[in-house]
Amino acid sequence: MSAQPLLKREYITPEEYIEMEIASDVKHEYFDGEIFAMTGAPARHNRIAMSISIRLGAQLQGTPCEAFGSDQRVKVQESGLRTYPDVSIACEPRFENEKQLDLLNPLVIFEVLSPGTAAYDRSEKFRHYRQIPSLREYVLIETERAHIEHFIRQEKGGWLLLEYDGMEAEFRLASVECVLRAAEIYERVVFTEEISSSRPIVEDSQV
Repeated sequence: MSAQPLLKREYITPEEYIEMEIASDVKHEYFDGEIFAMTGAPARHNRIAMSISIRLGAQLQGTPCEAFGSDQRVKVQESGLRTYPDVSIACEPRFENEKQLDLLNPLVIFEVLSPGTAAYDRSEKFRHYRQIPSLREYVLIETERAHIEHFIRQEKGGWLLLEYDGMEAEFRLASVECVLRAAEIYERVVFTEEISSSRPIVEDSQV
């Protein structure tokens, strides 16, 4: 989903935003007193997000970890951003209050990219996510081709980037011991061009 800025009238407090969000039929991202409408996503985007949630949910059964879909809001306490990742995983999840509207300790976050959100998800949004102390892995899933970017937090503070191409690719989420396969993630998704290589590309990214 993409975030479209609304015309700013005045500073909106977090409390006002939460009240507005509860009453709204449309989800909004919130940051620094502004709200941004989250526009709807096409079927391809939703199929990918649903496939990830289903596979993770099955693998996490019987563990203290669970997967959340795009209706679960995440709050980045360090920056104040409140947003809705496509998929998130938390172990022994903590929330801002008893209403459980805002998840505070995601371990893994997935964003399914679109032409309108890719730059934001890779840069500014990732900058916010990197401030979450609990976050260990960040995964970006492309929708126009079978391509996956997997960022892994390193002990010294940087992030290791692993990239996977092709429907034969698979990767492991080390923080929760889950394995995901591109063929399952992209089930029912048809591409105009297929990429056959499944060799992981490794880059030590100090973002």
